[in-house]
Amino acid sequence: MTKNALIVGAGSGISAAFARALGNEGYTLALAARDTDKLSSLADELGAATYRCDVLDADSIDNLFAATGEAFETLDVVLYNPSYRERGGLVELDRERVKKALLVTAYGGFLVGQLAAKRMLKQGHGAIFFTGASASVKGYAGSAPFAMGKFALRGLAQSMARELQPKNIHVAHFVIDGGVANEAGGRMNSDDAPDKWLEAGAIAQTYVAILDQPRSAWSWEIEVRPWVETF
Repeated sequence: MTKNALIVGAGSGISAAFARALGNEGYTLALAARDTDKLSSLADELGAATYRCDVLDADSIDNLFAATGEAFETLDVVLYNPSYRERGGLVELDRERVKKALLVTAYGGFLVGQLAAKRMLKQGHGAIFFTGASASVKGYAGSAPFAMGKFALRGLAQSMARELQPKNIHVAHFVIDGGVANEAGGRMNSDDAPDKWLEAGAIAQTYVAILDQPRSAWSWEIEVRPWVETF
């Protein structure tokens, strides 16, 4: 039977690398994002279906799962990848933008996780993954909204793991503790600074390794960081 995966918040970087890794493993893919036009090249490359989805809109998420429920006999993997970062000193932060950061980063994760769990409980198996960040475990000055959202997402993942893993649903949270290489953003590894930046493909390899874990020794959280970091 073909395995199927849904990536919410698909784009370039980690989500695209994970999509490619799953494609290499034989998965049929669904890619969801607010702007599906940006997914056309990746979708063509992988033969993936694309769906418009706004994680701030519960109805949009309901429609996404209804559509993938019709398209896929099973939903074996779901990755929640979106986040929204609002920077600024605490007293200058705009309340509505902070609210958006929390809704995108954490509440959207709950909505997607809840619907994924409902589907997987019926079929008796599955994996639900969440992309975290350094801010999942460390709050930085000038970045309180991001830390609030990522701390909440981590708590969601841990609670879901304790509840769902005994029911054969693997829940895992990935702390991406470092900058991810991005040519457009000027983040490129070089001979002078080898592997300074985390490579998206390497992160995707870790996601796949966790997906392939035997359930007698499942991990609920994995942290990845560049080897040159000064601890």
